[in-house]
Amino acid sequence: MAKKIYWEYSRTLMEFRLLPGLTTKESQISKVSLRTPLVYSEDEDSKYYLNIPIVAAAMQSVSGVEMGIELARLGGVAFIYCSQSVQQEAEMIRKIKKYKAGFVPPETVSPQTSIKELHELTRKRGYNTFPVVNGSNEFLGIITKNDYDVKPHGHLPVEDRMIPRSEITVGVNIGDIKEANTLLRETHQPYLPIVDDKDRLLYLVFRKDIRNHLDNPLEVLDEQKRYLTTAAINTHDYEKRVPALVEAGADVLAIDSSDGHTVFQGEALKWIGENYPEAPVIGGNVITEEGFNYLVENGARAVKVGMGGGSICITQEQKGTGRGLATSVIKVAEARDRYFKETGRYIPLVADGGIVHSKDVVVALALGADYAMMGRYFARMDESPTEKMTIRNQVMKPYWGEGSTRAREWKEARYHQAMFVEGVEGFVQYAGKLKDNLPETLSKIKASMSSVGAANIKELHENAELEVVSALSIREGQPHDIYLPGGDNSYTAINWGD
Repeated sequence: MAKKIYWEYSRTLMEFRLLPGLTTKESQISKVSLRTPLVYSEDEDSKYYLNIPIVAAAMQSVSGVEMGIELARLGGVAFIYCSQSVQQEAEMIRKIKKYKAGFVPPETVSPQTSIKELHELTRKRGYNTFPVVNGSNEFLGIITKNDYDVKPHGHLPVEDRMIPRSEITVGVNIGDIKEANTLLRETHQPYLPIVDDKDRLLYLVFRKDIRNHLDNPLEVLDEQKRYLTTAAINTHDYEKRVPALVEAGADVLAIDSSDGHTVFQGEALKWIGENYPEAPVIGGNVITEEGFNYLVENGARAVKVGMGGGSICITQEQKGTGRGLATSVIKVAEARDRYFKETGRYIPLVADGGIVHSKDVVVALALGADYAMMGRYFARMDESPTEKMTIRNQVMKPYWGEGSTRAREWKEARYHQAMFVEGVEGFVQYAGKLKDNLPETLSKIKASMSSVGAANIKELHENAELEVVSALSIREGQPHDIYLPGGDNSYTAINWGD
């Protein structure tokens, strides 16, 4: 017979509803703060905080360089996936770090490049402003699409059509976006080249990027004003992967595993703590109090919670292991709170899997999570690494799990077996740019917190009241007894009141 059998049902997030509390002047929507710790930090370093409680999962179809940059700009982080070579992952981290919130490491051309070659480069790259440098990377000038016409000028070298250095205002050793903005504001230029004291080109700063930067006050940055990065690792090649990722600039590491309660994860946490103590590590995934205690005792500074609840995950179906995310968060949060009382160390929890709607994020936070990890939500966005395609007149993007057949070449290393899959492949409906979708999601989260009477996530933990709802109660909260127009001019009848 089993060691222990729990007769209570395992609960999912969709089975809970928040009860409203008193909305105060401090908890009105406009004043609600979504700031939350990414990992435990002894001195509460602001570098290790997020400004929104949402992160993108470490998946091939979700978190690439574009997602890493855009989500950090908007206040969260993307967990860069480890199901690729060490060199490839390190290069992705490096690219995010080089972006530097408005400071763009530009692609350059030589003065001898022909206009015809430049025109072809413009067509391939999709942008049309190129600094001109010599072999020592000294800045000589700039050429844009407005400086030539490929038909009459195609045979000429770039130096014959470029705007020379003498006619361009440059910034010397500028590393602050506000300083760059002040200087650029005094010119008529759409760009500002940044050079060192030997006139070697470092970056380009564009007016449009400065406006974008100033319009995103929630962006999360490191000490050098670069975007915050989180890199996934595994328990098999961490001795090679961790040094490369730290050298590339990864701020936080996250062990990627469907089951984190293993001696292998314990060994990895200890090794990183001994050799790279400056690199905080997120452990997981776990769904029990014992799992949480084990990871924290071995050095985890945040813990991912959840098993088998993701839209493309079939771990529960294949292996019979797992737990509803709501119950998982409740049980692990109880262990976290006891640990905090005993040690004074607050370990953030990441709710991972089974989060479909914005209300699920709020419920997960209210139950004790500090932020939510999502895959499907982000896979739908422009910034995910996959290409759009049209299926049955619907614009879609591919979406697959790290345990799926599509990720098979990394499967054996990750799960130590390749006989069966733990994820599926499918498609999600394209949603557009992240910046056009995320604000609405965050607005819903703030509105929920305001109704509860919580001005921040800490108050949500302390003040929230929830209750389990029945299937009929869930049904009651959906549209009913009306006809809803369909997208094909048809109508869907929703009528269960007779």
